Amino acid sequence: MYVDKKLGGVNAVQTLSRLNRTHPDKDGTMVLDFANEPDEIRKAFEPYYETTVLSEETDPNLLYEVQGRLFDFGVFAAADIETFARSYFGRNATQDRLYAALEPARQRFTELVDEEARDFLGQLTDYVRLYAFLSQVLTFADTDLEKLYVFARHLRRLLSLGREALPLDVQQNIDVDSFRIQRASRGRVALERHVRPLDPAGSKPAGGAGGEQLEALSRIIEGLNDRFGLNLTDEHRVTLERIRSALDKDAGLTASARVNTRENVRLTFDPKVDDKIQEIVETNFELYKRITDDPEFGQALKDILFEDYIRRHRRAEELLKLQESRTLEFKSSLRWSLKEDRKDDRHVTHAALKTIAAFLNTEGGDLLIGVDDDRKVLGIDHNRLENDDKFMRHLAQVARNGLGDRAGTCIDPETQIVEGKTVCLVACQRSPEPVYLRWKGLEKARRGDLYVRSGPGTVRLGETDAGKYVASRFGPT
Repeated sequence: MYVDKKLGGVNAVQTLSRLNRTHPDKDGTMVLDFANEPDEIRKAFEPYYETTVLSEETDPNLLYEVQGRLFDFGVFAAADIETFARSYFGRNATQDRLYAALEPARQRFTELVDEEARDFLGQLTDYVRLYAFLSQVLTFADTDLEKLYVFARHLRRLLSLGREALPLDVQQNIDVDSFRIQRASRGRVALERHVRPLDPAGSKPAGGAGGEQLEALSRIIEGLNDRFGLNLTDEHRVTLERIRSALDKDAGLTASARVNTRENVRLTFDPKVDDKIQEIVETNFELYKRITDDPEFGQALKDILFEDYIRRHRRAEELLKLQESRTLEFKSSLRWSLKEDRKDDRHVTHAALKTIAAFLNTEGGDLLIGVDDDRKVLGIDHNRLENDDKFMRHLAQVARNGLGDRAGTCIDPETQIVEGKTVCLVACQRSPEPVYLRWKGLEKARRGDLYVRSGPGTVRLGETDAGKYVASRFGPT
């Protein structure tokens, strides 16, 4: 058996134990493992070696027993399940239709007394877990069981028993005895009457907090749902937040992100994120199974997590210590050239957009604006824009104009201070679709020019080569 991904816990035992299957011509087994350490596999098997026994076999008929008990509560009927199934498995399934199909059952659940509600929710959870387990080893001919499973899995997320039904991981981290209500102070809050200027609304300053983490995670969830037609919810967002937080706490990964090129950071990042994904097998098996069973989805999620991580851990002063590469380039200006005629900024902006487009069409990269080819810090003041906020708005506008609105969502610029001067670090993630550059008549192809990275430089592909590259990299478009 060849193993090329991280294994752990029950998943390691289930995977490697497939070698135990017998055959008349089989006289031995061997595992060639590229991803795991022997001690990790030994630790996974130890709880089940020689001492673990199953008291009795799992009876598939238990599903029908639990199914019958669930119908007895009167929370839903066969017609409710059928309505939901038509929406869920239909070609035009939408969130609002699914919620509308679940709403009658949710309303009936709220009418149950506390003991009944608790019993119903327990039976619903038992059915979901039992079906998920048995479906891995048995093939069911009864489609009603599958319909009820999907219905129950989604309905369960909408049901709550109030404050007693906190998630287990929350309960384990709460020490109720250490909390109490205590008055800290009492009195009036005195305010002095002054006239003070109030600054107008602007963009968030570099390094600011202000809910960025939640916003980024929401964008990740929304992007994956749109691209793969999924229904990832807050439960999955919590899981991704844990992975994100664990990666942030890895000092070695942080050091690598600050001093290495993107290619080398990715070599460190991939095994780290694989370890974190392996750890969610027990807390969010649904997401774990989706990642491991669907390589395209798994890779897309890892790419997004990498871009999110690299964006938050890159520092311009560290990048200045590196040479330009396939994923790093310096530009002295976005708008005005320091050497050429200042009356025409088309070529200066075009040069910056070429680099951004090439990063998007290849493997992503970092563009540092305000630094010349010799890594001398010039800053962005000579672009003759009133402030940093105006510069960022100008950059966003030219990116949309030259590359398109969708390409604009794949870049994330921020200003940083280096040697007392403001520079702009533009983090570019790999685009899921080809990006063409059209800029003030400088393009050569009718639909726009396709640029890619080749070593530390940017290359324009001709019509024929561009078509082949797009077909091989992005598939039919």
